Amino acid sequence: MKELDLGNSDFKSLMEGNNYFVDKSLFIRELIKSQKQVVLLPRPRRFGKTLNLSMLSCYFDVLQTENEKLFSGLKIWQAEEEIKEKRGKYPVIFISFKDVKATDWQKCSKLILSEITDLYRKNKYLLIGNTLDKEEKKEFNNILSKRADLSDFERSIKKLSEYLYRHHKQKVVILIDEYDAPIQAGYKYFYSEVVSFMKNLMSGAFKDNASLYKGVITGILRVSKESIFSGLNNISVYSVLDDHFSSQFGFTESEVLKIVEDFNITTDFSEIKKWYDGYKFGETEDLYNPWSILNYAVEFKSGFKTFWVNTSSDSLLKDRIVERSNEATRILLLRLVNGETIEKPIEENFVFPDFDTDRELLWTLLTFSGYLTVRKKVARKDYELAIPNYEVKTVFQDIILNWLTTEVKLERDTLKNTCRHLINNRIPDFEKGFKQIIGDTFSYYDIGGEPEKVYQSYVLGLLAILGDDYVIRSNRESGDGRYDILLIPHDRERYGIVIEIKQLKPVAKEAELDLCHRINDKLQEALDQINRNQYYKELMEHNVANIIKLPIVFVGKVPYITPNSIES
Repeated sequence: MKELDLGNSDFKSLMEGNNYFVDKSLFIRELIKSQKQVVLLPRPRRFGKTLNLSMLSCYFDVLQTENEKLFSGLKIWQAEEEIKEKRGKYPVIFISFKDVKATDWQKCSKLILSEITDLYRKNKYLLIGNTLDKEEKKEFNNILSKRADLSDFERSIKKLSEYLYRHHKQKVVILIDEYDAPIQAGYKYFYSEVVSFMKNLMSGAFKDNASLYKGVITGILRVSKESIFSGLNNISVYSVLDDHFSSQFGFTESEVLKIVEDFNITTDFSEIKKWYDGYKFGETEDLYNPWSILNYAVEFKSGFKTFWVNTSSDSLLKDRIVERSNEATRILLLRLVNGETIEKPIEENFVFPDFDTDRELLWTLLTFSGYLTVRKKVARKDYELAIPNYEVKTVFQDIILNWLTTEVKLERDTLKNTCRHLINNRIPDFEKGFKQIIGDTFSYYDIGGEPEKVYQSYVLGLLAILGDDYVIRSNRESGDGRYDILLIPHDRERYGIVIEIKQLKPVAKEAELDLCHRINDKLQEALDQINRNQYYKELMEHNVANIIKLPIVFVGKVPYITPNSIES
């Protein structure tokens, strides 16, 4: 049985070490057959970008004739002869910026220049003989010693491609991995400097480069052409929204089933699917997170864990979500946590400075980063978005719980106990805790416009955050109408809960007795609506015998659940 070498993105060492490899070699064929000279492939982190580029490097590299044996057992070796003839034919420039992360431009530029210097060092053989003239050798050595000007480094990839083309008499394959890593790191601190450098570097490498055969660029985002790829008309972008190359990053369901078989994983496959499936790239559905699947395969007996979400802090996303003024975003996230979808525009031409002023760009960043996935396209730029799987759901649960406990200063025990009171039919205790939670948190929310939707979204999300023992549904037909919220227990011996939410507008200078009458009448109206329309019918169809019928009436930002005592 082959073993996994987790975290190793070097194709050659994986194959020579006889390690387990999920065969994505047809990526090579798709790239060659695409007839596109340069492709940009934005994908979430840990979805196989670096390994795929390493595989391309091994396939094309003219200096590594011995690499043919690495591909002999893979799918690519069943391809047409014209594809196999490309093996070992081209000089390759392969550079990765995935580790270029710094908080100031001086440190960032040093890291970038070090990557370029390492690239030149691998090609020092060009200094031997007459391929380069005296002045070119001097420029080459200045790069090696880091004595070259910044402008020389900006032209370095283009110059190296010219040297390689001249030496091998064959055009060059240029592979650039995680091009946007330094841009993401520096967007708050040195955006103009890093964008200027990367723009000049990319333009030199890909614009009107007569030495170029193919170019492949990977990253997470498609950073706007105006800021990075200005004038590069030969770049074709295939993001998670496009069908080209859609199955080459992430694992398909058939690939995951093969992993399950090969590693003798005895877990119920539906649970694996629940935790790590759910992505859709282009028209390819049921894509699994490869990092999580491989880690789970190694230690599946230890149970499900959040492997992928723990590989990055993603402070940019978390900071935006917990901003005090961002109540509308939190309402939408609560809906997403509950398993609903939302419709949002996705802006493929992403410009980082706009992120500070355009709140809608958060949904683009969440989608391209892998925290949300597309369910379907609904308009030219609008898409139906959802949380892909349970692993990612835990991220949003934790972010919102952390917001409630650190920013709003709610006790975590209060949250948990309130939910526990509900599912155990301790309604007066639930009402007491629920009033405290709503009173503390709704100061963060503007409930103008359509308040009942805000109430419903908030209750839905709060319940979804606090527990996973129930299937939580909303606005579904049951009986003769549509209930607001339904909680179906996985354990049929537990209480099922149907919730109907009503709103009463406060009346100025209203007597307390009159308000009590109105609240009680509204509570009874909600309860009668539950019974009349049999909103609990779906619970009965699931063989849930114990049913809680729960009316909730909001007066402004105050919830009422049990009838108020009225003294005449």
